[in-house]
Amino acid sequence: MPALALLSGATIGFHMPYFICPNCRQRVVDDDRRDGLSHQPVGCSSCGFGFLFELLEDYFPRPGTGMIVCSEDRRILALGRGVFELSGYQEKDLLGKDFTESVGLGGFDGRNPVEVAIEWGVRQLDQRLTLRTKSGAERAVVADLFPAYDDDGGLLIALAPR
Repeated sequence: MPALALLSGATIGFHMPYFICPNCRQRVVDDDRRDGLSHQPVGCSSCGFGFLFELLEDYFPRPGTGMIVCSEDRRILALGRGVFELSGYQEKDLLGKDFTESVGLGGFDGRNPVEVAIEWGVRQLDQRLTLRTKSGAERAVVADLFPAYDDDGGLLIALAPR
């Protein structure tokens, strides 16, 4: 029986990387973090987006979810499909700006979950928050935040209507 446990990866702690496309939300499992035989990072084969975001566990976004990728200092690097429908913002409106300030993120008790996810490297799931839409209206959202586990750091923010 110990040999079976070793082959299943349970004993040696093998982790199969899960990835999600921040643009189309396509989920992928990839064992070497490379696209085919090349040295390029994994990109999305479904929509052509340039990179996939690595997660520790598989994740199923809620319907209507829009994803935002931020750098380690909370600057917006990319917006996926669904963000415009949720907030009215296009990528050109937010690119390079601080996420929390640019969308007027609020509704959290205590510490900002964006800061907690980046500082502690932990997921923050089912966060009931508000954001300010481009038209200035306040919108209730549910946020799931995932810290990046690569050398670049950063954060994936999945926002869905509440």
